[in-house]
Amino acid sequence: MNAEVKIPAARPRKAKKAATPVAVSEVLIIGAGFGGLGTAIRLRQQGVSDIVMLERANEVGGTWRDNTYPGAACDIPSNLYSYSFAPNPDWSRAYSGSSEILDYARHLADSNDLRPLIRFGRTVSEAAFDEIEGYWVVTTNDGEQFRGRSLVMASGGLANPSLPKIPGIDTFEGKRIHSARWDHDYDLKGKRIAVIGTGASAIQIVPELVKVAEKVTVFQRTPGWVLPRMDYRSPEWSKALFRAVPATQSLLRKALYWGHESMAFSFIWSTPMTRVVERISAAFLKQQVSDPWLRRQLTPDFRIGCKRVLMSSEYYPALQKPNCKLITWPIATISPKGIRTAEGIEHQVDCIVFATGFEIAKAGTPFTIRGIQGRVLAEEWARGSQAYKSVNVSGYPNLSFILGPNSGPGHNSALVYMESQIGYIVETIKTLRNQNLRLLDVKPEVQAQYNRAIQKRLARTNWNSGCKSWYLTEDGFNATMYPGFATQYANQMGSFNAQQDRKSVV
Repeated sequence: MNAEVKIPAARPRKAKKAATPVAVSEVLIIGAGFGGLGTAIRLRQQGVSDIVMLERANEVGGTWRDNTYPGAACDIPSNLYSYSFAPNPDWSRAYSGSSEILDYARHLADSNDLRPLIRFGRTVSEAAFDEIEGYWVVTTNDGEQFRGRSLVMASGGLANPSLPKIPGIDTFEGKRIHSARWDHDYDLKGKRIAVIGTGASAIQIVPELVKVAEKVTVFQRTPGWVLPRMDYRSPEWSKALFRAVPATQSLLRKALYWGHESMAFSFIWSTPMTRVVERISAAFLKQQVSDPWLRRQLTPDFRIGCKRVLMSSEYYPALQKPNCKLITWPIATISPKGIRTAEGIEHQVDCIVFATGFEIAKAGTPFTIRGIQGRVLAEEWARGSQAYKSVNVSGYPNLSFILGPNSGPGHNSALVYMESQIGYIVETIKTLRNQNLRLLDVKPEVQAQYNRAIQKRLARTNWNSGCKSWYLTEDGFNATMYPGFATQYANQMGSFNAQQDRKSVV
């Protein structure tokens, strides 16, 4: 017997009174964004069709359904930010906007007939593993219950908006809008608007706001490294070529993939390439911003890659418009009429836009998850989340995560990582079926060994080089990023070996 495998005797089941049979699906999937849709498609292609998907909203699309703020777009080229098994030859731009990406998600659902599997309007409040029966029981806020032999968490990391902990935030009398919950009924024209945050969402929002607002005041805590975004409209001939000869689009995707893979040498580790890209970013800043003092305010003091690298060719010009002002003083409080900064000045505004990101699952869980022997995952993840290969957690059998701990990309498309995880998850579910197993569970020592290696590698990355970012917990634990190439990640997920990785219970 392999030393990594422990096959305990099956637990005897207690006799039960006859009861109405409870429907148990083979697979429950939480979330109908890209992760959930992709998992359902691949499962069906492998002959697994007994699937139920739970989605809290009334439409598919996840973060691209929710993020509809002005200028919302992806900073990864569209031909790479899509599934290799579901190419779209008709992308209108190199970097598509959120509405077009949402249309792609809808197409995935409709062309693969997934909508009958989806239970919309179900917000999950708890998932608990029934050790006796060997299935997961998922409960919604309305008390409805669903059961599944396997559970896939595809709720995503960019799901729940995060508001900053600023004194007086609830006293503001004007309009408050979070970038991920945009109010399209609010008329921005002629308004005095404050934008808190200068991250990936803010640099897309600000150029749009300055076109219509009377005044835009941007509150910056830390400047970021910005690189030009080489966007262009897709020519009609390329769309026709991709439709006629799909292999040409596949070649483009591979070229984009390897181009982004090379950026790992700049963003993940400190190498000579890091200094080269920093100089490119600094030259871009100098070329776009003529004022030396503003350039100084916009120059980062940390290594590129430590925080998310920003992509925009419109942000710097927007900051220099007559109706836009950058504020770098720390915010002291939010008052009924506006925002008061540390030097005592109150900036009166009609609307505050919070471009402050999401509650990333670096610690805890989005709802209660109970495993074997009553253990609670949020308690085990209180100081930082950990998993085996980002997908499975010891003590929580038949549970898989999409974009789980330490699977975040710093240089390549999230869908590349997601596709690797989906393939691995499909293999675990097929193993349960083909070998007639009740459950599969990672051995704790295997998970611990994997995470020791991950954290050792992370210590040598730019993410752990000293800046404060959403990648890290408050005490500096990196539960978010994968310290390597997307190719390395795909290779580790390329095959599932129950005897090597897990203990199995029949």
